[in-house]
Amino acid sequence: MNTDLEAAVYGDLSLTLSEAGTGRPVLILHGGGGRATVTGLAEQLSRSAHTITPVHPGWDGTHRPGWLTGIDDLALAYLHHLHDRRLRDVLVVGSSLGGWTAAEMAVRDTGGIITGLVLIDAVGVHIETEPITDFFALDARGVAEHSWHDADRYYLDPADIPAGQLALRQGNMATMRTLAGNPGMHDPKLLRRLGRVRAPALLLWGESDRIVTPGYGAAYAEAFGDGRLEVIPKAGHLPQIEQPEATFALVDEHLRLTGTGSL
Repeated sequence: MNTDLEAAVYGDLSLTLSEAGTGRPVLILHGGGGRATVTGLAEQLSRSAHTITPVHPGWDGTHRPGWLTGIDDLALAYLHHLHDRRLRDVLVVGSSLGGWTAAEMAVRDTGGIITGLVLIDAVGVHIETEPITDFFALDARGVAEHSWHDADRYYLDPADIPAGQLALRQGNMATMRTLAGNPGMHDPKLLRRLGRVRAPALLLWGESDRIVTPGYGAAYAEAFGDGRLEVIPKAGHLPQIEQPEATFALVDEHLRLTGTGSL
């Protein structure tokens, strides 16, 4: 059963969290599309782990304090939350911008709280030969064609989206611009720092992703101290939605094979 709660991290910042299951802690971080894009993954992992799935501050109408202006701020807030709860042996799973946040957490985790990572089509690093698509320059059709293997199935005409939902989406994109940079979507210092991360990192990539290509994913994985790439056929930027069975199987395996309980 899911439990929704608010957890104070600083005096002016509380996290909105959904929790379920028991066992090893798993922090699940969504991308620009919001928490709904990782709901199925969280449900799957809650069968064998204790899942913690936040809404990033500023998404879906939640409060974002004015000082929270970068992914580094977000990463530190989540690290401080894990520390405050005295959680250990944490697997961090992040999709897209959430994967970037997970990587930034890992390079700052001097206490060894994080013992495994799963980055799903993550942004966050600069690869000279594999540039990140300027997401903010795309119209709705362009977003669909770059994000999905089956663009026609997942394309949503903005004219068909209810006004309230459209306003939330626009607010989410405004927050993403603030945190991720426009059109940056990366931290120029992150790539060289990843070699210091010893937690095993699994990078999952949709073979049809045109936001960040599998080639980008391969370079990302190679930068980690212990990283590997798995490419998922017939999937784009969100393989957990287009190919859930293949994605869930790989994440479940990484959950079993990493962490102090696997030693």
